[in-house]
Amino acid sequence: MACIFCDIIEGRKKAHVIYEDRTHIAIMDRYPIQLGHSLVIPREHHEKIIDMPTDGVSSLFAKVPLVARAVLQATGADGFNIGQNNGRVANQIIPHVHVHIIPRYEKTINPWKRRMIVTDQELAELSNKIKSFIKSS
Repeated sequence: MACIFCDIIEGRKKAHVIYEDRTHIAIMDRYPIQLGHSLVIPREHHEKIIDMPTDGVSSLFAKVPLVARAVLQATGADGFNIGQNNGRVANQIIPHVHVHIIPRYEKTINPWKRRMIVTDQELAELSNKIKSFIKSS
């Protein structure tokens, strides 16, 4: 399957590269949510973060503060969101692990205003179920 990020990493497609090293690359998002929206991408192809070895995930997220700090300085943003989507239903458009750094500005609205209301019982049941899966892995 063709992967646009692999094509960028291999130099077959253009991108605005803002950082790169032996294991990672960071680029400007081609369709940004906000000015300065950037992506940190491991060079090694994995579709989802759960497909990656733990040390690969650690290495990926270790690059985020470096890139985020530079994005904030360059854009003058007031804050930022970090996003990492897995699967089409979670809005993962490109099936290659990547972390979004989305600068946020006081003058724009926060899109995460709507929240669910759940009972304490629902939270307790779900937390116990999740814990049982963590213990068995």
